[in-house]
Amino acid sequence: MVLLASLPVLALAQKVTMEFDQGADFSTYKTFFVNPGQLNSKNAALNNDLVRKNIQAEIRKRLIEKGLMEVTSGPRDLNVRFSLGSARRREVDVYPRGWWGATRVVTGYTEGTLVVDLRDARQQSLVWRAMAVEDKSDAPHIERKIPDMVKKAFEQYPPKRK
Repeated sequence: MVLLASLPVLALAQKVTMEFDQGADFSTYKTFFVNPGQLNSKNAALNNDLVRKNIQAEIRKRLIEKGLMEVTSGPRDLNVRFSLGSARRREVDVYPRGWWGATRVVTGYTEGTLVVDLRDARQQSLVWRAMAVEDKSDAPHIERKIPDMVKKAFEQYPPKRK
């Protein structure tokens, strides 16, 4: 079993992590195909065809910038899959208030997670994964951050071996 290396990449309000197959030779990957992807959000702002097209376009842009070529049919080196999900989160902070108690402050926010997988088409195995997490108060703000999430995810592609 090939172990995956995991590298955290911090970026302002977003947290991006990347892992990859140490045994993969990324210099051999020249072509890619972007699959439709999954949108796993109950919020309509993050679960529609425009969001899907936006993510696909950003992935294409970043891989082409890295020197890869998109193919729409026939053999390819990499199959690209992605998923975008969101969930409501609550954070509770407790502040002391003298001898007799504490003040609780509850903050609600939406967490959006974008996962991008690059799979070796010949071996049908995962070779690279990036996960970008954005914590914001509302889903439309996360939607506006999708291009930045994709950009930060691909900053570490191709990965460097340790």
